[in-house]
Amino acid sequence: MEDMSDLRELFPALERIVREAGQAILKVYQQEAPLDIDTKSDDSPVTQADIAAHRIIEKSLLELTPDIPILSEEGGLPGYDIRGTWSEYWLVDPLDGTKEFINKNGEFTVNIALIRDGEAILGYVYVPVLDKLYFGGTDFGSVRKDRAGEERLEAQALKLGGELKVVGSRRHGAEALDDLLNSLSQDFSNISRIDMGSSLKICACAEGSADWYPRLALTSEWDTAAAHAVLKGAGGEIYKPDLTPLQYNTKEDILNPHFHAVGDVEFPWPNYIKG
Repeated sequence: MEDMSDLRELFPALERIVREAGQAILKVYQQEAPLDIDTKSDDSPVTQADIAAHRIIEKSLLELTPDIPILSEEGGLPGYDIRGTWSEYWLVDPLDGTKEFINKNGEFTVNIALIRDGEAILGYVYVPVLDKLYFGGTDFGSVRKDRAGEERLEAQALKLGGELKVVGSRRHGAEALDDLLNSLSQDFSNISRIDMGSSLKICACAEGSADWYPRLALTSEWDTAAAHAVLKGAGGEIYKPDLTPLQYNTKEDILNPHFHAVGDVEFPWPNYIKG
């Protein structure tokens, strides 16, 4: 794509694509028959809903932007000798939160991000069960769109001595997060924590329902990219432990380091994020 105005022309199509993938997921989610669950090489589960959503997204993106490569969790992973030459590509997680999908708690999402020069510049995160869409990026701002209407997202300011709202993973890094939060009790009047699945945690920081998402366990780049773009559009950021922004497609593997998604980039995070 040549510039940001060109990207805006894709917005309606991208919304249609994530919604169509979401409907395919819901069709499986709502069926009474048992799920067909396989296990991938990394021991993570995959269902027929993951595959159905992947096929819809891949086909649609190839038709929409045939010259932009696609990297999807449910597709093949090209070697870095190929992938490293991509200055721009789609990074897709067709169904983030497969374990939440299997457990039927509704906390799963469809994720499409556009990566340019290592940065997530545009992201779409769709929550099928809630019919809720988050989308945006640094140059566009970010929006939450649901049955109640459309609202601009703005990450909230955080003050020392005030309340700290933390979101954590349901399944990973709980003990390390408990230790971290216990060390902060003197700096805030109250520390509240809620656990949830999928990229919803990053979106919570974007919409201001959370201030901080410390991720103290491994994730993959497709788990974070779309929501990362949304968070940046709302004024937030995802930092690595060295306090540099999280980047994409910089090495052979696609694993993220531990990271910290934050709403208020002006807060003195160096005092709390340790390398």
